Amino acid sequence: MEFLVTMTTHVPAGTPPEAVDDVRAREAAHSSELAAQGHLLRLWRPPLQPGEWRTLGLFAAADADRLEEVLASMPLRVWRTDEVTPLAPHPNDPAAASSETR
Repeated sequence: MEFLVTMTTHVPAGTPPEAVDDVRAREAAHSSELAAQGHLLRLWRPPLQPGEWRTLGLFAAADADRLEEVLASMPLRVWRTDEVTPLAPHPNDPAAASSETR
């Protein structure tokens, strides 16, 4: 099952820059691991306001409980809120149509 996740990060005021850099580095490394495992499919950066941290992610997981485990494993989760939208196939999806003609 696929999920669209809007991830919004709010770093607490007064957090040392070194701590932010550390968490971001661990997040990048873990994101690579999640991609290799097939859980993290895509990431996008929507238009942002100054100082805003927001990312859109396409994730795959067996169900919502497994997705929560995946999201909870991400280092930035300590400062992040996630809005999850479960996705279902659309009958007019061009990707599905092109795979049927192969």
